Amino acid sequence: MIGQDGGVPIPPLRRQPVQRRSTERLGRILDACAELLDEISYEELSTRAVAERANVPIGSVYRFFSNKRAMAEALAHRNLDEYAARITRRLAASEPGPDNGPDSGPDGGGGWREAMDVVVDEYLAMKRGAPGFALIEFGNPVPATAQPQQPNHLVADRLRMLLADRLASGGPGGAGDSGGAGDTAGDEAAEERLRVAFLLAVETADALLRLAFRVDPEGDPAIVAETKELLRAYLARVLD
Repeated sequence: MIGQDGGVPIPPLRRQPVQRRSTERLGRILDACAELLDEISYEELSTRAVAERANVPIGSVYRFFSNKRAMAEALAHRNLDEYAARITRRLAASEPGPDNGPDSGPDGGGGWREAMDVVVDEYLAMKRGAPGFALIEFGNPVPATAQPQQPNHLVADRLRMLLADRLASGGPGGAGDSGGAGDTAGDEAAEERLRVAFLLAVETADALLRLAFRVDPEGDPAIVAETKELLRAYLARVLD
C-alpha cells in the first residue's frame, strides 16, 4: 500500500525483523513510543526514553530506526494498518446474509453509508483509546516551518480500497457504474472523481472531528453526528 496511494511513503526500517524475537522487540519499541506520547510531547520524546520503557538496549532501537522521527513515522503507519484492520473486522461482521440486500440496514450490511459510519466510529475509538494516537494519528508531527506530510492522502486511498466492494454496489452514476464495458476513458474519469471525493471527505472529516475533540475531550456528539450527515450528503453525489 505505502508508496502506491498518493501519499508520502514510509522510510524503510534500517533492518527488517526476520526472527520472531526481533518482530516482538520491534513491537515493544513501538508500544513504548506510543505510551510515552500519551505522557510527554513529541519534542520531549527520545530514543533513550523509548529504549528504557521497552526494556531493550538503546542499540536495539537504532537497529530499526535512525532517529525518533523514523520511529514516530513507523508508529503512524502502524496506526493506519490497525485502523484498516478494525474497519475490516466491523464490515465483515455486518456482511449481508442470504435474505439481505446490500442496503438492508446495520444487521444485514448497510452499503456505503453504513461503511462510512464505521469509518468514523473506528477513528473515534482509536482517538479515545489507542496509546499515542491523539498526538501521532496517521502522520508524524512536524515543526510549523517544516514541509508537512500528506497522511490524509494515505488514509483516503486506503479507505477507498477497503470499501471497494461496497462502493461497487452503488447505483447508476456511482462507483460501480462507469458508463459501459470497455469505456476506458469513462473508467478513468470515474476513478479520478472517486479518488478526489474520498480525499475531500477525509480532509473534511479530519477538520470537523478535530473540532469535536477541541470542544469535548471525548468528541462532541453533536459535531460527530453532523460530520456523519455531511459525509453522507457529499458522497451521495458520487456514490448514488
